[in-house]
Amino acid sequence: QVQLVESGGGLVQAGGSLRLSCAASGSFFSIDTMGWYRQAPGKQRELVASSPSSGNLKYADSVKGRFTISRDNAKRTVYLQMHNLEPEDTAVYYCNADIRRSQWLTTLTNYWGQGTQVTVSS
Repeated sequence: QVQLVESGGGLVQAGGSLRLSCAASGSFFSIDTMGWYRQAPGKQRELVASSPSSGNLKYADSVKGRFTISRDNAKRTVYLQMHNLEPEDTAVYYCNADIRRSQWLTTLTNYWGQGTQVTVSS
């Protein structure tokens, strides 16, 4: 069974930094895209950053220049380094991954982590 486990959330003052981690565990063949989404109270879940296996990183306009996504394929882990945090970044951050479960399958299965709370105080 595939699981995505996030860590690194917490409470930080505006202007501070946090690093989120998400590790994929279980038995599977490979990971295609790994990314981070967030959902603030009363708002829809939105893409923060994504890291496809092709390497074309994508960021939401609101985080460009402040957040950096990276991945360690050997550790099956994706990171989100967040700098200069703003109160508007307060949300539950979710890890997401498209995983190829078997070498015999060409389709990808999408998985979500349980979420980690990031709170930025002003």
